[in-house]
Amino acid sequence: MTNKDSAADIDLLQDLVARAKKAGADAADAVLFEGVSLSHARRLGKVEKLERSESQDLGLRVLVGRQQAIVSSSDRSPKMLAELVERTVAMARAVPEDPFCGLADPDDIAHDWPALDMIDPDEPSGLAAALAHARFPDDAPQLYGDGHAAGHIAAALYPSRA
Repeated sequence: MTNKDSAADIDLLQDLVARAKKAGADAADAVLFEGVSLSHARRLGKVEKLERSESQDLGLRVLVGRQQAIVSSSDRSPKMLAELVERTVAMARAVPEDPFCGLADPDDIAHDWPALDMIDPDEPSGLAAALAHARFPDDAPQLYGDGHAAGHIAAALYPSRA
């Protein structure tokens, strides 16, 4: 994911929050999750399976007074984004009040955190999965039907609030 993609994603989230407020929400936050997963399996020394999946999920939470609703979608089309905002605000108005709901106080939100070395910026590839399995020698003892499998998930998360 490039910085250009990240900026566009943040713009999308900020736009959703602004739309929700324009539609009647007192407050809102939005989150975007994108993931890539790669799975590779070997049996009896041969590649048996190589799968890749990509997913995305966009979530919007709105608050109307002490009422809140959360709706998510994987569709980012303009029509669906408009429906997402409309549906979330309507649902928030329909639920009972919750005296404990609300956005966190900005002073309670961390803005800096230590580098935890938890992110692998490289997107998984078939070659990467095959190399990960190189540590299992072809002559490793295996029963018929037994094998090795591994997976990798890369994800990006962008929260936005107002």
